[in-house]
Amino acid sequence: MVAVPGPVERSRSGSSFGLARRVMLAALMAPALVFGAAPIMAQETTPATAEKTPAAAAAPEAKPPADAAPEAKPAADAAKAAPEAAATDKDTLVIPILLARELRDEPLPLSLLDLPPPDLGIEGAKLAVDDNNTTGRFMNQKFTLDVIEEADPDKLIKDIVQKVDAGTHFILADMAPQTLLKLSDALAGKEAQIINYGASDDRLREEDCRPNVMHTAPSRAMLADALAQYLIWKKWNRWFLVSGPNENDKLFAEALKRAAKRFGGKIVEERTYTYKTGNRRADGGYEQIQQQIPTFTQSAPDYDIMLVADEGNLFGDYLPYRTWDARPVAGTAGLVPSSWHPAIELWGGTQFQHRFKKLGDRTMRPLDYNAWMGARMVGEAATRTKSNKFQDLAAFMKSPKFDFAAFKGVGLSVRDWNGQVRQPILVASPKLLVSVSPQPGFLHQSSVLDTLGVDKPETKCKAYTQ
Repeated sequence: MVAVPGPVERSRSGSSFGLARRVMLAALMAPALVFGAAPIMAQETTPATAEKTPAAAAAPEAKPPADAAPEAKPAADAAKAAPEAAATDKDTLVIPILLARELRDEPLPLSLLDLPPPDLGIEGAKLAVDDNNTTGRFMNQKFTLDVIEEADPDKLIKDIVQKVDAGTHFILADMAPQTLLKLSDALAGKEAQIINYGASDDRLREEDCRPNVMHTAPSRAMLADALAQYLIWKKWNRWFLVSGPNENDKLFAEALKRAAKRFGGKIVEERTYTYKTGNRRADGGYEQIQQQIPTFTQSAPDYDIMLVADEGNLFGDYLPYRTWDARPVAGTAGLVPSSWHPAIELWGGTQFQHRFKKLGDRTMRPLDYNAWMGARMVGEAATRTKSNKFQDLAAFMKSPKFDFAAFKGVGLSVRDWNGQVRQPILVASPKLLVSVSPQPGFLHQSSVLDTLGVDKPETKCKAYTQ
């Protein structure tokens, strides 16, 4: 008989429960004590633990008798194992992904907190490939990521074409619009799908659209519409627009003016801010700004909010708390629309942020998220089609059946008229999420997400309809 240590546990009705429990424990422990085996502990099985724990560790090996001669492993066993491993590798469906970055000289941002990390975008793609392979292990699929970074656009395009000719068909691209168009033309007729995750220019989705280019980066029109919807919902209808002299600043200002006409906002005045280059971090520099900004924003018509278009981040952050009138600031500074925010916790965002931080040792930025979406689109298409053939994956990504989860509460899909991924846009302050657009009350006949950006009846893109 096996003795069970410890006091007898009694139930409220008497001692029978304690006795029964002792008998059950004795019965459970008896096999371990009789046969000398270690007790079996219940353990949760996950892909990670299953991968780390060999199957052979599930039960102890039986030791041969002491007087038995050591058994030599036949050479045939090793010869047999090698073909099996080769067959497994041969049967695995490999889907290579290429991330291509054009290295460009960008002006330093005003704040040291906004300095771009050297791996911006790359870490997002790496996380997506890890996510793809988590599912791929069960689907006999393997995803790989290669990275090309080049300052010379012509050499960058040449290297990408060589990769495509060697069998890489999906390219995540972060490059200037003109470089992206040259790359698209260079890959015309080849089995290649470009996914633009860096450029927000509307012309890439409209008059300069290409059938082999899709876009995870939201367009300027989408960003401006998302901000405008929130301002109209708040009844902040009168806008004072301040834009920089650069071309991208003008493009975002045009998107804001388009959004005002579309949703009922009124731009009471527009001014262009000119700034002087130099050491913006010199001692006493804030004093000059503190005097310049109030003077620049003085005598404006009555307005509810100041909108700033400063995509180069050269002056916009000077505006909050320095305007002549006590008004909030939005646009590229203050309240900002974007595809992602490092503080979002909704829809599983917390664990998503933690996984990225563990991988990249920093917070996720919108460009990382855009690249993550691009690689995940490829992974989702491969999972759903159970294929690694380019024709199958590219066709499915553009089909009405395609959608994918992206930690935004709804499935994301691709617009069949210009290749843009339709998605909710976050409206956030520097530290917190403020709102998510589309806003309540903005309706659409097919998808409320199509209230953001250029809708199908408005599009100038012809390549996707031919």
